[in-house]
Amino acid sequence: PAGGADMPAGGSSLFSGFRVLGLYSNHVPHALRYHLKHREFYVVTAVGRSFHTFNVNRLGIVAVSNSLPDDITCLAADRMLVFAATGRLISAFARNKEVVMHYNGHEQEVRLLLPLGDQLISADSGGDVIVWDVQSGEVYLRLHFDPATFDVSAMMHPSTYLNKVLLGSSQGALQLWNIKTSKLLFTFAGWSAGVTVLQQSPAVDVVGVGTATGRIIIHNIRLDETLMSFTQDWGPITSLSFRTDGPPTVASGSPQGHIAFWDLERRQLVTQHRHAHRTSIAGATFLQGEPILVTNGADNAIKVWIFDQEGGGARLLRIRQGHSAPPTTIHHHGNDGKNILSAGQDGTLQSFSTVHERFNKNLGHGSVNKKKEKKKKKGLTYEELRLPAITAFSSSVTRQSDWDGIVACHRDRLATTTWNYQRCTMGAHHLQPPGSRRGAIATAVNITSCGNFAVIGSSCGRVDVYNLQSGLHRGCYGDDEKAHNGVVRGIATDTLNQLTLTTGSDWLLKFWRFKSKKLEEEMKLNAAPASMKLHRESGMLALALDDFTLVVVDIETRRVVRKFAGHHSNINDMTFSPDGRWLVTVAMDCTIRTWDLPSGSLVDCFLVATAPVSVSLSPTGDFLATAHVDSLGLYLWTNKSLCGPVGLRPLPADYQPAVETLPGVTVEETEQEVNSEEEEEDVYQSAEQLGAELVTLSLLPESRWKSLLHLDEIKKRNKPVAPPAAPAAAPFFLPTVPGLTPRFATQTEHETQVTYINTLSAVDQPLRLLKDCGPAALSVELNSLAPEGGGARELLLVFIQMIDSMLASGRDFDLAHAYLALFLKLHLRSLSQDATAMEALNHLSSRLEKGWAELQASFDQSLCLLSYTKSALL
Repeated sequence: PAGGADMPAGGSSLFSGFRVLGLYSNHVPHALRYHLKHREFYVVTAVGRSFHTFNVNRLGIVAVSNSLPDDITCLAADRMLVFAATGRLISAFARNKEVVMHYNGHEQEVRLLLPLGDQLISADSGGDVIVWDVQSGEVYLRLHFDPATFDVSAMMHPSTYLNKVLLGSSQGALQLWNIKTSKLLFTFAGWSAGVTVLQQSPAVDVVGVGTATGRIIIHNIRLDETLMSFTQDWGPITSLSFRTDGPPTVASGSPQGHIAFWDLERRQLVTQHRHAHRTSIAGATFLQGEPILVTNGADNAIKVWIFDQEGGGARLLRIRQGHSAPPTTIHHHGNDGKNILSAGQDGTLQSFSTVHERFNKNLGHGSVNKKKEKKKKKGLTYEELRLPAITAFSSSVTRQSDWDGIVACHRDRLATTTWNYQRCTMGAHHLQPPGSRRGAIATAVNITSCGNFAVIGSSCGRVDVYNLQSGLHRGCYGDDEKAHNGVVRGIATDTLNQLTLTTGSDWLLKFWRFKSKKLEEEMKLNAAPASMKLHRESGMLALALDDFTLVVVDIETRRVVRKFAGHHSNINDMTFSPDGRWLVTVAMDCTIRTWDLPSGSLVDCFLVATAPVSVSLSPTGDFLATAHVDSLGLYLWTNKSLCGPVGLRPLPADYQPAVETLPGVTVEETEQEVNSEEEEEDVYQSAEQLGAELVTLSLLPESRWKSLLHLDEIKKRNKPVAPPAAPAAAPFFLPTVPGLTPRFATQTEHETQVTYINTLSAVDQPLRLLKDCGPAALSVELNSLAPEGGGARELLLVFIQMIDSMLASGRDFDLAHAYLALFLKLHLRSLSQDATAMEALNHLSSRLEKGWAELQASFDQSLCLLSYTKSALL
């Protein structure tokens, strides 16, 4: 809208925040919960201002908390609540989602939380330790320590020690306190090293102490006696966890991402896992009574390890992992818009699914030529084998089942790599031009629409063509093997492989014949181009220039058809809508702008908190994906024009965009939210009938009423070869109760089964009894209505009235027809000789015809409308 007066409060009339992909964990240690009702473990991890809850057995996200005003600094959980600290404030969450209590009283940042029964103990960086009453939120006890002499760095509740808390300090000493009487019970001198972790062992009185020097001390606090100690070579102990399912093992985490496993009986190192995480181990916890270890780290990964290897080793069982450094380039892969390829500063290439996390793929980290490096791998360090981060890539699904379908350029490298999406691995080829200049690097890449060739540009001005199947060099563009006098900034090929379009820092846009590699035409631009994007179907080529303007060129007429100005900083990326009507651009001025090509105007613009570095609009047009500076996730925005009419009008040149909040994580529809054990969900109770004019079916399974007319055939088919043997001591005339377990009916039950028909004047009671009967029992009951079955002619008439009442109410429509069909099959011969019964049946017949006529009219109307819609739209 002109002037922005009618713009929605969020700032965008075209896009609304949907969700973020690829966020799992940060540097905050996880919290583990066990749900007694579900009999399942859940792991809680912090992600910025909210926390996520995953089930350990599938690592599926089951709950996302509401956001807090600041980033979460520590987490803790008990049976009912999850506690999260943000700065000085502590919040308690119920059902893993809503804040139900605030604990406000700290004057410094809270860094430790310890739930203990009805109390919560918290410690801050200023030396205050507060014991809170969880239910009321009141301060039960406040202790103050001088950070210069006893800086609280770890807290633990020793098992079986009532109301006792063991505190560790960064000076090395430990203190045992009674929080009920506020008394210091004992002081442990320590081991001349700061305490980083305190952990209860499976043995009473024995605790594990982790220190800043890498020592692990197993100490008996009742006797004040050190049982054993280990030394880790990788720096401070970041986490400790004891195995409780049998083997006496303790796991220790390190800042380098390694985990060591120590045998407490043999007092030696059992095994070690190097690079379990790419960053420091934030938390490592063994599941109670299971050979399972759960770890998380600041590398945005949650990992579950299982100990089923010989020699006590563990293997990776499950993983949820995103980028450990911000993504820099994203593109949708395929034509369904369900997968987004993302290259990050961590060097990995990953695929994120917009449908479900289980479809995510990690293509891994590029490595130096695998075949050559295998021989000398032992002499190289872990990092030397890895390629630097990907700066640009192109993907194609056309021939990805035959050979590699992704080509990527790496930072400061001339050789480009190929990747295989289906095998989730780096490909076999390293594409490098022959006789290349030293110091040149690959800067731009594009795969042809047929999926057979890759066109790659470099910083020395070369543009080379490679065959993706063989990896062979197939020529280059330009005289003297040079297409541009400067850095190649963008490459594109058209749909039919007729044209190759290149642009470089020499301010030129060049048109080449793809096959002959001859220059057809060149166009001088008004500034150096930064990037280029081609919409193959419409032939529109967008160029972002260094003067913050945009130029759109029609590759058929080879003329500039649109110029856009409005960004105030470098344009980082751009993407076309599937129909080529919109061009969406993102820039360092933190704006996301949508330009309408037919009208040549800006139609949507909004601000985000951090600058977007890459953007990709889905091939189906439903989601816009963005990646941002210093953000590890991929943010999805819904295209509102697909859901309803959106009025897009040209925005003025001085339009001031409003800020749109970045979307958060949403729970997958296939997962169930975890609730507290004692709090039941509000279950929606459906009405028995939505309206008296409607026809309502029963909720009984089809087998209860569909087989009523075919009981003879079913009995004949199921007849056993040998007659069933009757119980030896049971008389043949004892009635049985229907059910899975054979049981003889008591006298009361038998009388109820036979004589309930005397109450047929009230419809609900006999209908409820009939619903409980199986098909065979129903046949017996309807047979017993006749005089020869022990009933009377009056009962036949009352049954007809009951069916009439069911049809009049419109409820149990299917049962009424099934019961009536069986009733007429059994008693029509005798009813035809009774004038009163025939009159009742005639009345019932007219009601049936009227009901079916109404239904038939509705069916015909719907079918007619559906037939017209199909024929009119096709």
